[in-house]
Amino acid sequence: MADRVCPPWVGYLLLNPLRKLLENPDKLLGQFVRQGMTVLEPGCGMGYFTLPLARMVGAGGRVVAVEIQPKMLSVLSRRAQKAGLSERIELREGKTDSLCVEDLSAQVHFATALHVVHEVPDQVSFFTEIWNALKPGGKLFVVEPKHHVTQEEIEQSVAVAQKTGFELEAAVTKGGGRRALLTKR
Repeated sequence: MADRVCPPWVGYLLLNPLRKLLENPDKLLGQFVRQGMTVLEPGCGMGYFTLPLARMVGAGGRVVAVEIQPKMLSVLSRRAQKAGLSERIELREGKTDSLCVEDLSAQVHFATALHVVHEVPDQVSFFTEIWNALKPGGKLFVVEPKHHVTQEEIEQSVAVAQKTGFELEAAVTKGGGRRALLTKR
């Protein structure tokens, strides 16, 4: 699985503004995120989704952005400062076997797993850490790219999430990726 981790040079390509034509963060996430929320974003990369999330949560909210690659976090930090959003974004360097979010127990309103689950070597631990961080009723939105992940693979990932305590609220296979909305009941 380590060979499936997005290298930093690809991170720059993923920041291309034309990407909004296919995957607009506001349209994709705006229905879930409100002012004042705490949002967890594992696998944040260079912040394609992080900066829009920080705008959505407003001055009273925060985005906890977790990434295992220091180069990605460094670029995201500079981008957040330039956009004036640093105070809303908490950057964390995760590990290959941990998101390092134990201190967030039942504090997160919404979590994303955008194009990252297929890179995770231990999905049980990954989903368990997110489940523990979420408040009761909190939601996890999973999006996986069709060119990396088959329908069967997303269904297997959702099954793993369900075994850790999540309930599947909705699954969508149309559009640019395979998607699942999960809830902590």
